[in-house]
Amino acid sequence: FLECSGNSGTLWSETPTNESLQAIHGLLSGAEWTGVLLSTLLDECGVSKDAKWIIAEGADNGMMTRSIPIDKALDDTMIAIRQNGERIRPSQGYPMRLFNPGFEGNTSVKWLRSLYVTDRPVMSIQETVKYTDMMPDNMSLQFTLEQDVKSIITKPSNAMSLKQKGLYEVTGLAWSGKGRISRVEVSADGGKTWGDAMLQDPILPKMLTRFRIPWQWYGGPAILQSRAYDEFGSIQPTRNQLIAARGRKPTYHFHAIQSWGVQSNGEIKNVYA
Repeated sequence: FLECSGNSGTLWSETPTNESLQAIHGLLSGAEWTGVLLSTLLDECGVSKDAKWIIAEGADNGMMTRSIPIDKALDDTMIAIRQNGERIRPSQGYPMRLFNPGFEGNTSVKWLRSLYVTDRPVMSIQETVKYTDMMPDNMSLQFTLEQDVKSIITKPSNAMSLKQKGLYEVTGLAWSGKGRISRVEVSADGGKTWGDAMLQDPILPKMLTRFRIPWQWYGGPAILQSRAYDEFGSIQPTRNQLIAARGRKPTYHFHAIQSWGVQSNGEIKNVYA
């Protein structure tokens, strides 16, 4: 998957937005990426034992420049040249881009033009002024690169309404920047009780996983939520837990449980619960 660190960021606000599912969570995609592992290129070049970071520069007019820890660079970082079997399109960074599976999207620098190996991060504008998380004490949390475990219900959502009482399928997507999704729970009463959803194969590391569960709607108010777990024991937090840890000042990395409020008339809205 590839997710912008600002995805779902509107949910930091004090008032629930009534934007669409796409507008709230749409800075996300899943694809098959093909290329050359950066570790292969670094092995060919030779890397000093003092190397700690990779500095990637893009050829865009925003001069995107990001620092990548050497451990990540030697793990699964790649120079991507194809997406879903075809050459990367111009909007995706043609002719080649960096791709960091599980890391925030801006680190996968598009239109890649140069790579440097250094002993310290470059501290570019993108990792000082931008893409940092402002904490309650006004200090900035930097290099929060790995995307946290997260899930969203895609159906039913506020892109639709329930026309009549009956049996519905609740379905959505879950993912984690660490690895595989191990479990997803769904609640219809705002988190008071939970049921295990079925995970649809294939369940791949650092990739979107589809979950499904049947739900009987009797026509009354309901609050639909999903909660994801990954194979390393990380659990998707509640909105209150995330705000307690990071305050209300961040712009990025909102990964808390999101709630869809179902009204008696079948209308669905984004709500806080």
